[in-house]
Amino acid sequence: MNVGIRLHDVSGDSLKQRAQNAKTMGFTCTHLALSKVMEFATDDIGVLTPALASYVKTTLAPMDIAILGCYQNLAHPDDQYALQLQRVYAAHLRFAKWAGAMVVGTETGNPNAEFRYEADKSHTEDTLKLFIDRLFPVIKDAEKLGTVLAIEPVYRHIVCDAKRARKVLDTIASPNLQIILDPVNLLDPDNLDRRTYVLDEALTLLLPDTAVLHLKDYVIQDGRMKPVAVGMGLMDYAPFIQKVAGDKPYLHITLENTTPRNAERAGQDVRKLWTL
Repeated sequence: MNVGIRLHDVSGDSLKQRAQNAKTMGFTCTHLALSKVMEFATDDIGVLTPALASYVKTTLAPMDIAILGCYQNLAHPDDQYALQLQRVYAAHLRFAKWAGAMVVGTETGNPNAEFRYEADKSHTEDTLKLFIDRLFPVIKDAEKLGTVLAIEPVYRHIVCDAKRARKVLDTIASPNLQIILDPVNLLDPDNLDRRTYVLDEALTLLLPDTAVLHLKDYVIQDGRMKPVAVGMGLMDYAPFIQKVAGDKPYLHITLENTTPRNAERAGQDVRKLWTL
């Protein structure tokens, strides 16, 4: 496997400093969110030029760009705004091709402008259909460009579990759509008592289409799940990783919710689990 890190979780005042610090800690790939690591604004998609892509690729090498983040809300209720977001995704897919990013990563949003979970709306079939309808043209762009979009299921988003993610994959039916699998994101206080079942279901339904793993941990505070670095919480990752390791050699794994103080140790912990 290739263990990496979200570059915005690494210390540094510039892309170059963050990249060097990540390499020094032994990471071989990264999750890149341009807006969080560049020294200038990247909101205007006109900034995403081939020249910038070349600079990013050269600066991060030899680390792979496992994920280029584009975490927008395709289920936004404003149709015109959603069209604008589709253009943002197209620009990131094009930039990914220039920069050599493996996938463009996204979550699946919620049916409101605030990206807010609504228990009575977020998990309905109508909302899932809206997301799929909005996703179709994005995947068509990915197919034209020869790049890949990967969606990340999250319990409090529209694609909240493995079954809904499988439905998206089967409905879109494109090799240019893949999965970012984050086990903790599939969990919630509502289903923690079924944690083993939830994660086993995810592996059964989604592992063949999984391009990248996100790994973090969690603790419970005031009845809520708080994300923390791998090895600092309640997750028993050994059985999960052992099931993945045999099927996904050299898989990109990016750590989440680390700090500059614990990131290197978290990476070492994951490597140990992979070799058990």
